[in-house]
Amino acid sequence: MSAAISAFALRGLPEIEQGDDLAALIAAAAGDLGDGDVVVIAHKAVSKAQGRVRRLAEIEPSERALALAAEHGKDARHVQAILDESSELLRAERGVLIVRTHHGFVCANAGVDESNAPAEGTLVLLPLDPDGAARELRARLRELTGRRPAVVITDSFGRAWRLGQLDTAIGVAGLAPLDDWRGRRDRRGRELHASVIAVADAVAATADLARAKDSGEPVVIVRGLSAQVQELDGPGAAALLRPRAEDLFG
Repeated sequence: MSAAISAFALRGLPEIEQGDDLAALIAAAAGDLGDGDVVVIAHKAVSKAQGRVRRLAEIEPSERALALAAEHGKDARHVQAILDESSELLRAERGVLIVRTHHGFVCANAGVDESNAPAEGTLVLLPLDPDGAARELRARLRELTGRRPAVVITDSFGRAWRLGQLDTAIGVAGLAPLDDWRGRRDRRGRELHASVIAVADAVAATADLARAKDSGEPVVIVRGLSAQVQELDGPGAAALLRPRAEDLFG
């Protein structure tokens, strides 16, 4: 059965700083969270609260970082920050480093970014454990509100076969990240063999449409997906990672 889905950005949140109780700020701004809501949070808000910010002036680039920076026209200190967040450099081309992060994500520049950084000359890193952060935020929201909304933490990823970036789930708690339709029947009675819906990524992309990139609104509430919201935290965004043996690009 189809459902009506709505999404709106929370207004009035302050600039997030290290040590902030992000869940308390969200609860105060949202006011009326429901059990079936999905709280979608841009990762930079989580990273800033965790103190996952580095100052370029404090980074000493290695010889490898210096060589890559010279080859690709990048700041060697920025390159070093990317390497520090990576378990493997997969490809370097046109000023972009495609890496596998310590989390297992294959993405550009290990998610290390200057945009929306708290100050000039600083970089924002991905959260140390996005799934763990999602679980902690969900537990804190339940403590504060008595409700059990799901939590999705997002970042913008490029896609191998298409232009443009799309917000993607990197941390999930309380939401079924995948909806596996294999073995079910389509409208004509044919058995489905490959249909697995990336629910958490679809929610992340939906939320991104509800805010502008320069709006300063890192949190979006998505409603209408109560059938996908679970009592248990579930497997998290880790369930979305393609096994390395099946990865044609990584």
